[in-house]
Amino acid sequence: MSRTVIELALDILSWFLILTGSAFCLIGGLGLLRMPDFFTRLHAASLPDTMGVMGLMGGLILQAVNGAHWMSAIKLTLIVIFVLFTSPVATHALARAALSRGQKPTPVVDLTTTTTTTAPTSSEGQRP
Repeated sequence: MSRTVIELALDILSWFLILTGSAFCLIGGLGLLRMPDFFTRLHAASLPDTMGVMGLMGGLILQAVNGAHWMSAIKLTLIVIFVLFTSPVATHALARAALSRGQKPTPVVDLTTTTTTTAPTSSEGQRP
């Protein structure tokens, strides 16, 4: 049975998305191990993992469409929409909860002036 050019292109694109999504998830996992405090770990976990899930699911959707499994493709699309809405909201809720419980971000070192600064709080950035 010979494959058409479109089937081959869908297969190559889907595997590219799956491998790219897997790389994003792996980078996010390594970021969890390497980052120093809660907020940078939260950032390292949320952004690459969201992109990783999008890549993985996009590749799986293309595989489902290529195999004429339309119901699977619809379900995977609903999962993508759910992750797009819930992941940023959950990350924001975790960050606000940590701030309200007194967790402070790690000070940022400015290498050009060798001084240590912190991110401005909500009252520091406002005009009198």
